[in-house]
Amino acid sequence: MGLGGEWGSSHYTEDDAARAAAAVEAALDIGITRFDHADIYRGGTSEAVFGEVLDGTAGLRDRIWIQGKVGIRLGEDGLDGYYDLSGDAIRVRVEASLERLRTDHLDQLLLHRPDPLADPAEAGDAVVRLLEEGLIKAIGVSNFSAAQMAALQDHLPVPLAANQLELSLGRPDFVDSGILVNHPEGASVSFPHGTLEHCARAGAEVQAWSPLAGGRFTGRTTPSGGSADEPTGAGPAAAQWAAQRATTELVASMARDRGTTVEAVVLGWLMRHPARIAPVIGSATPARIRACAGAEAVAASMTRPEWYALYIAARGRPVP
Repeated sequence: MGLGGEWGSSHYTEDDAARAAAAVEAALDIGITRFDHADIYRGGTSEAVFGEVLDGTAGLRDRIWIQGKVGIRLGEDGLDGYYDLSGDAIRVRVEASLERLRTDHLDQLLLHRPDPLADPAEAGDAVVRLLEEGLIKAIGVSNFSAAQMAALQDHLPVPLAANQLELSLGRPDFVDSGILVNHPEGASVSFPHGTLEHCARAGAEVQAWSPLAGGRFTGRTTPSGGSADEPTGAGPAAAQWAAQRATTELVASMARDRGTTVEAVVLGWLMRHPARIAPVIGSATPARIRACAGAEAVAASMTRPEWYALYIAARGRPVP
């Protein structure tokens, strides 16, 4: 998502290509061989610049796994954005992605967001044809609930392989939705309850987008990306600041104790969950990518009290 120059530009520069190559190299250096794309990222230049890296690096395509996403249309038909999972749109968008990426197939395709006008049978038929032609090797979804996954699955001959959702220490409502069952506070949780459980039963990988919460606990951003000035007094804004400060301090303490990075701790918290969450690192900065290398080790060593301490700090109040 961070590759390919500025949003809104239809072209990338030589510097953009060099930065993309450096990001790919950093990922490979720490053992990452799976790369996540979407046709809308940077207006398509994210895929295009990645395709240049592929084309210019002998044997790279055989060493890596590429995931693409289609289903969101931006800046078309007089609208800022809308969703389109019609059969024709799925095919046209996949073919365009393959051309930009300079490859003959996607290892996995995700349908990017639920489209309320989509006919699951029509979408399923389009996916089946792509699978049969070898243009995609597997199919999954992104931002779907369990019910939406089940409705689509009825029209597919292969199981949905993944669901990519926003999950992070900064967005812990996927945990809240479970612990607040039969609790009044549960009415305010937006995460679709039962989705992770459905994925586990169906064998679908759970992927996390924005797993570092935009750098909220690693010293990069303020709460909600707002003012750098901490609010005074009481109220939601002050409470949010207090929760972020406490969580950031706890993350830093755990990183020091383990001799690792704050990024590894934030990702490790996610990966400690039994849903076997796979974080999708959004950064294109080599140093930041390499800082994520210790996440698996943190997940393996994180105790239950440590995990809960981070969760409680991030939610800003005790568990019920």
